[in-house]
Amino acid sequence: MTRLLIMGPPGAGKGTQAKKIAERLHIPAISTGDILRQNVEDRTLLGREAARYLDAGELVPDEIINGMVRARLDERDTENGFLLDGYPRTLAQVGTLDDILADEGVSLERVLVLTVDPDELVKRVLNRAQESGRSDDTEDVIRRRLEVYSEQTEPLLDVYAGRGFLVPVNGMGEVNEVTERVLSALAK
Repeated sequence: MTRLLIMGPPGAGKGTQAKKIAERLHIPAISTGDILRQNVEDRTLLGREAARYLDAGELVPDEIINGMVRARLDERDTENGFLLDGYPRTLAQVGTLDDILADEGVSLERVLVLTVDPDELVKRVLNRAQESGRSDDTEDVIRRRLEVYSEQTEPLLDVYAGRGFLVPVNGMGEVNEVTERVLSALAK
Protein backbone atom coordinates (compact mmCIF):
# COMPACT_ATOMS: atom_id res chain seq x y z
CA MET A 1 0.00 0.00 0.00
CA THR A 2 1.30 3.44 -0.93
CA ARG A 3 -0.17 6.53 0.74
CA LEU A 4 1.50 9.72 -0.44
CA LEU A 5 1.05 13.46 -0.34
CA ILE A 6 2.66 15.83 -2.85
CA MET A 7 3.40 19.42 -1.86
CA GLY A 8 5.12 22.46 -3.27
CA PRO A 9 4.37 26.07 -4.12
CA PRO A 10 2.10 27.15 -7.00
CA GLY A 11 3.83 26.33 -10.29
CA ALA A 12 6.04 23.57 -8.85
CA GLY A 13 4.34 20.96 -11.04
CA LYS A 14 2.38 19.10 -8.36
CA GLY A 15 -0.63 18.29 -10.53
CA THR A 16 1.47 17.12 -13.45
CA GLN A 17 3.74 15.00 -11.27
CA ALA A 18 0.84 13.62 -9.20
CA LYS A 19 -0.78 12.19 -12.33
CA LYS A 20 2.45 10.71 -13.68
CA ILE A 21 3.55 9.21 -10.35
CA ALA A 22 0.10 7.82 -9.52
CA GLU A 23 -0.06 6.20 -12.95
CA ARG A 24 3.34 4.58 -12.49
CA LEU A 25 2.44 3.36 -8.98
CA HIS A 26 -1.09 2.24 -10.01
CA ILE A 27 -2.83 4.38 -7.39
CA PRO A 28 -5.30 7.26 -7.81
CA ALA A 29 -4.08 10.85 -7.85
CA ILE A 30 -6.54 12.76 -5.70
CA SER A 31 -6.66 16.51 -6.28
CA THR A 32 -8.81 18.52 -3.90
CA GLY A 33 -9.52 20.96 -6.73
CA ASP A 34 -10.87 18.08 -8.82
CA ILE A 35 -12.88 16.72 -5.88
CA LEU A 36 -14.40 20.16 -5.27
CA ARG A 37 -15.30 20.68 -8.94
CA GLN A 38 -16.77 17.16 -9.21
CA ASN A 39 -18.92 17.60 -6.10
CA VAL A 40 -20.23 20.94 -7.36
CA GLU A 41 -20.89 19.49 -10.83
CA ASP A 42 -22.62 16.39 -9.38
CA ARG A 43 -24.64 18.63 -7.05
CA THR A 44 -23.84 16.45 -4.02
CA LEU A 45 -24.88 17.78 -0.63
CA LEU A 46 -21.32 19.00 0.00
CA GLY A 47 -21.09 20.30 -3.59
CA ARG A 48 -24.22 22.41 -3.18
CA GLU A 49 -22.84 23.78 0.10
CA ALA A 50 -19.51 24.59 -1.57
CA ALA A 51 -21.22 26.26 -4.53
CA ARG A 52 -22.84 28.77 -2.20
CA TYR A 53 -19.39 29.95 -1.07
CA LEU A 54 -17.86 29.82 -4.54
CA ASP A 55 -20.75 31.80 -6.03
CA ALA A 56 -20.20 34.46 -3.36
CA GLY A 57 -16.47 34.59 -4.18
CA GLU A 58 -15.51 33.19 -0.78
CA LEU A 59 -13.21 30.37 0.27
CA VAL A 60 -14.90 27.04 0.86
CA PRO A 61 -14.69 26.29 4.62
CA ASP A 62 -12.45 23.50 5.87
CA GLU A 63 -15.33 21.38 7.13
CA ILE A 64 -16.74 21.09 3.60
CA ILE A 65 -13.35 20.30 2.04
CA ASN A 66 -12.62 17.85 4.87
CA GLY A 67 -15.91 16.07 4.22
CA MET A 68 -15.15 15.80 0.51
CA VAL A 69 -11.67 14.39 1.19
CA ARG A 70 -13.04 11.89 3.71
CA ALA A 71 -15.66 10.71 1.21
CA ARG A 72 -13.09 10.42 -1.58
CA LEU A 73 -10.65 8.42 0.58
CA ASP A 74 -13.50 6.04 1.43
CA GLU A 75 -13.88 5.09 -2.24
CA ARG A 76 -12.83 1.61 -3.27
CA ASP A 77 -9.98 2.66 -5.60
CA THR A 78 -7.95 3.96 -2.61
CA GLU A 79 -7.66 0.53 -0.95
CA ASN A 80 -4.13 0.05 -2.33
CA GLY A 81 -3.07 3.63 -1.73
CA PHE A 82 -3.39 7.13 -3.12
CA LEU A 83 -1.47 10.31 -3.85
CA LEU A 84 -3.06 13.45 -2.39
CA ASP A 85 -2.49 16.76 -4.18
CA GLY A 86 -3.65 20.03 -2.62
CA TYR A 87 -4.63 18.71 0.80
CA PRO A 88 -3.79 19.41 3.54
CA ARG A 89 -2.97 23.09 3.14
CA THR A 90 -3.20 24.18 6.76
CA LEU A 91 -2.11 22.80 10.12
CA ALA A 92 -5.76 22.22 11.06
CA GLN A 93 -6.20 20.09 7.93
CA VAL A 94 -3.14 18.00 8.91
CA GLY A 95 -4.99 17.00 12.09
CA THR A 96 -8.14 16.20 10.14
CA LEU A 97 -6.22 14.07 7.63
CA ASP A 98 -4.55 12.24 10.52
CA ASP A 99 -8.03 11.53 11.95
CA ILE A 100 -9.43 10.37 8.60
CA LEU A 101 -6.51 7.97 8.09
CA ALA A 102 -6.57 6.77 11.72
CA ASP A 103 -10.25 5.85 11.26
CA GLU A 104 -9.06 3.57 8.43
CA GLY A 105 -6.18 2.22 10.54
CA VAL A 106 -3.52 3.68 8.20
CA SER A 107 -1.22 6.70 7.94
CA LEU A 108 0.73 8.57 5.29
CA GLU A 109 4.00 6.97 4.25
CA ARG A 110 5.75 9.83 2.48
CA VAL A 111 5.30 13.51 1.73
CA LEU A 112 6.93 14.56 -1.53
CA VAL A 113 8.01 18.20 -1.73
CA LEU A 114 8.86 19.68 -5.11
CA THR A 115 11.41 22.45 -4.73
CA VAL A 116 11.69 25.05 -7.49
CA ASP A 117 13.46 28.41 -7.71
CA PRO A 118 10.94 31.24 -7.00
CA ASP A 119 11.69 33.09 -10.26
CA GLU A 120 11.11 29.85 -12.18
CA LEU A 121 7.77 29.42 -10.36
CA VAL A 122 6.65 32.88 -11.47
CA LYS A 123 7.76 32.17 -15.04
CA ARG A 124 5.89 28.83 -15.10
CA VAL A 125 2.65 30.27 -13.74
CA LEU A 126 2.80 33.26 -16.11
CA ASN A 127 3.30 30.87 -19.05
CA ARG A 128 0.44 28.67 -17.87
CA ALA A 129 -1.79 31.75 -17.47
CA GLN A 130 -0.93 32.95 -20.95
CA GLU A 131 -1.64 29.52 -22.48
CA SER A 132 -5.00 29.25 -20.71
CA GLY A 133 -5.96 32.89 -21.24
CA ARG A 134 -6.11 33.73 -17.54
CA SER A 135 -5.49 37.47 -17.38
CA ASP A 136 -5.92 37.49 -13.57
CA ASP A 137 -2.58 35.71 -13.06
CA THR A 138 -0.26 38.73 -13.08
CA GLU A 139 3.24 38.63 -11.64
CA ASP A 140 2.07 40.51 -8.52
CA VAL A 141 -0.82 38.07 -7.97
CA ILE A 142 1.49 35.09 -8.45
CA ARG A 143 4.07 36.46 -6.01
CA ARG A 144 1.27 37.02 -3.47
CA ARG A 145 0.12 33.40 -3.90
CA LEU A 146 3.71 32.32 -3.23
CA GLU A 147 3.72 34.42 -0.03
CA VAL A 148 0.44 32.83 1.08
CA TYR A 149 1.91 29.38 0.42
CA SER A 150 4.98 30.32 2.47
CA GLU A 151 2.88 31.63 5.36
CA GLN A 152 0.13 29.01 5.48
CA THR A 153 1.36 25.79 3.88
CA GLU A 154 5.14 25.68 4.36
CA PRO A 155 4.73 25.14 8.15
CA LEU A 156 3.27 21.71 7.29
CA LEU A 157 6.68 20.70 5.94
CA ASP A 158 8.12 20.98 9.47
CA VAL A 159 5.34 18.75 10.83
CA TYR A 160 6.00 16.06 8.24
CA ALA A 161 9.78 16.41 8.54
CA GLY A 162 9.39 15.82 12.29
CA ARG A 163 7.56 12.59 11.52
CA GLY A 164 10.30 11.48 9.12
CA PHE A 165 7.92 11.51 6.11
CA LEU A 166 9.43 14.37 4.11
CA VAL A 167 11.05 13.58 0.74
CA PRO A 168 12.35 16.75 -0.96
CA VAL A 169 12.76 16.48 -4.73
CA ASN A 170 14.31 19.00 -7.12
CA GLY A 171 11.39 20.09 -9.30
CA MET A 172 13.55 21.95 -11.84
CA GLY A 173 13.95 20.59 -15.36
CA GLU A 174 11.88 18.61 -17.81
CA VAL A 175 8.71 16.89 -16.57
CA ASN A 176 10.01 13.35 -17.18
CA GLU A 177 13.32 14.12 -15.44
CA VAL A 178 11.43 15.29 -12.35
CA THR A 179 9.21 12.19 -12.44
CA GLU A 180 12.27 9.93 -12.48
CA ARG A 181 13.79 11.89 -9.58
CA VAL A 182 10.58 11.44 -7.57
CA LEU A 183 10.38 7.70 -8.26
CA SER A 184 14.06 7.31 -7.42
CA ALA A 185 13.58 9.18 -4.12
CA LEU A 186 10.60 6.97 -3.25
CA ALA A 187 12.62 3.83 -3.91
CA LYS A 188 15.21 4.83 -1.29
